Amino acid sequence: MLFAAGLGTRMRPLTDTLPKPMIPVAGRPLIDHALDQTIGLPVDRIIANLHYKPAKLAEHLATRGVQTVMEQPEILDTGGGLRHALPHLGQGPVFTLNSDSIWKGPSPLALLRDAWRPDDMDALLMCIPVAQTHAYSGQGDFEIDPEGRLHRGHGYVYSGAQIIKTDRLQEIDATRFSLNVLWDFMAADHRLFGLHYPGHWCDVGHPGGINIAEALLARSDV
Repeated sequence: MLFAAGLGTRMRPLTDTLPKPMIPVAGRPLIDHALDQTIGLPVDRIIANLHYKPAKLAEHLATRGVQTVMEQPEILDTGGGLRHALPHLGQGPVFTLNSDSIWKGPSPLALLRDAWRPDDMDALLMCIPVAQTHAYSGQGDFEIDPEGRLHRGHGYVYSGAQIIKTDRLQEIDATRFSLNVLWDFMAADHRLFGLHYPGHWCDVGHPGGINIAEALLARSDV
């Protein structure tokens, strides 16, 4: 998972030789497609959580100016991983972005930045209508109400991109936990929001998604 500070990635391996973010998609490492989404954003630093076969990935990320932190001996899940990275991120809201997705359309992080209302929101999640997903077989994670607040349900898939405040992470006792725990706190306070992505999104969290993602990137009609 990538974390970007200044707004103010838990991957199972696809092979025995490469960490998943280094798997090539359309001739480039998957992680580079994720890093492209940060271009032009007002971020001070980008942090990547590493675990599986970290050396090759850390070497590659160093060429992109990305700082890395290790999760060991166990993976901390999305919430624990974010809290683990906080000493490197500083105060204030951060972007988080999973590296196992391919986007076809405008930068999701730029759209989140433009829609962010810190007085009203504790988190703003980029959500994809199920009809605009590729290599995804579920029914979605959320519904979005007329005010833009998120509720558990079907219709929208959480894309792996968000802006989130991190102060309430300290209220969670567990070491390894999902961001769902933090989102539930925020939803109970009516401060969890979602943004409808206007483009297309492909899940590359499984091997079958690679060919589908490459076909999506090659299309000129979406």
